[in-house]
Amino acid sequence: MNKPAITFIGNGKMALSIAKGLKETYTLEVIGRTQDALDQFETSLGSNIQKTLYEDSSCEGKTLILCVKPYNLPEISTRLQGKAKALYSVLAGTSLSSLHSISAVSYVRAMPNLAAEVSLSMTSLVGDVALRDEAVALFSSIGNTLWLGSEKELDIATALAGSGPAYLTLIAEALCDGAVREGLKRDDAMTLMRGLFEGFGTLIQTTHPALLKDRVMSPGGTTAAGYGALENFGVRNGCMEAIRLAYEKAKSFK
Repeated sequence: MNKPAITFIGNGKMALSIAKGLKETYTLEVIGRTQDALDQFETSLGSNIQKTLYEDSSCEGKTLILCVKPYNLPEISTRLQGKAKALYSVLAGTSLSSLHSISAVSYVRAMPNLAAEVSLSMTSLVGDVALRDEAVALFSSIGNTLWLGSEKELDIATALAGSGPAYLTLIAEALCDGAVREGLKRDDAMTLMRGLFEGFGTLIQTTHPALLKDRVMSPGGTTAAGYGALENFGVRNGCMEAIRLAYEKAKSFK
């Protein structure tokens, strides 16, 4: 049975992350600027792809995933020939109306995150309702999906789920640094942190964060002391400000 085909426009890190999640279920074509870059993409992916240079490309009737930098869209749109069946864009802050510079029947904005490469992305979607079922099916191949009602909501989701892995790396590293400062070996701190994130990731699927916190934090105990320090040093406000500023940045790309 032939696999359905997906064409990536661009060969950067996000394209590679998504391709790693899709390579088992789709035939992949990647359109890029140079043969060397496409060869490197194929090597990093560990799977055969159809490699196409922009000057040799045609988008006629294809399903595209646009993975270039937002500021490259005006130039890229002039180099793509033919009318695509569907265009999925992962460009942060780039509106649906801006995507019409590339000819397609239908358009959807998608915001996956880094976990796409292990098929655990949390992907937000918005766009032409006619593509909703296809979009959910496509991006469900790399994890969970959420169809949103507006582009504003998708820009906020970008700040939360799209950028979120970077925020969590800061927290993970800081927790390890704290344990090392108090005398724990670095390797042991890293092992404990990884186990912590794995277990918490499962628990948070079915339980509200506040309820999890209450189950751990006993009166006058160790958790209460540490939790108080996080509040005193503004971790809660820092996280909320991270979402606000990332959302403002997403809007600024328009």
